[in-house]
Amino acid sequence: MKTATRSYHQSVRAESTEATGRRIAEAFHARLMKQWFDEITLDQVAEDAEVTVQTVVRRFGGKQGLLESAVAIIAEQVRAQRAAPPGDLPRIVDNLIGDYERTGDAVIRMLALEQRHPALEPFLNLGRKEHRQWVSEAFADQLRSLDAPARQRTLDQLVIITDVYTWQLLRRDMKRSARETAVTLKNLIQALITQTPNQP
Repeated sequence: MKTATRSYHQSVRAESTEATGRRIAEAFHARLMKQWFDEITLDQVAEDAEVTVQTVVRRFGGKQGLLESAVAIIAEQVRAQRAAPPGDLPRIVDNLIGDYERTGDAVIRMLALEQRHPALEPFLNLGRKEHRQWVSEAFADQLRSLDAPARQRTLDQLVIITDVYTWQLLRRDMKRSARETAVTLKNLIQALITQTPNQP
C-alpha cells in the first residue's frame, strides 16, 4: 500500500514538474513572438509563468535553454502549418503565408541579432536547413524530372522565392496584403516551374 501511495505521489509530482516546464517554455515563446530576444528577461518569463526565477533557471539553465524550448515549439507549429500535398501550389503557398503571418516578424528579429548573439546561430541554421528540406518535399514532383544541375538551381530559386525575407519585402516593406503576397509568390513559382526544365 505504501509503495502504491509513493508511486502515485511521484507520478503527480512528475506531472506537475512537466506542466511547470511547459508553462515556462510557452511563456518564453510568447515573449519571443513579440519581443527582441535580447530584451526578454528571466524575470519577465518567471512572472508570465507564475513561478520564481530560480525555478526557471533550475528547469532551463537560462535563456539558452529557454531558446531551445521555444525553437521546439516553433518547429512543431511550422510543420503543422505548412503541411500540404506535394505539388498543390495554392495550398503550399497559402500555408506558407499563414506560417509567416504568425512567425515571420519574430524570425526576422532573430536573424537581425544573429551576429550579435551567437546562441541564435545554430537554431537559425536549423531553420534554414528545414526550410530547404520543406521546399524539396513540397515541389518534389517538379524537381524529380530535372537533371542534377537544373534540380539544384531550381531548388535554390524556390528557396529564395519562399524565404522569410521575400515575405518581409512584400508584406512589410512594400505594404502588400497577405493575399497579394500569396498571389505574387504563386506567380513567381508558377513561372519558374513551367519554364524549360533543363534551361541553363
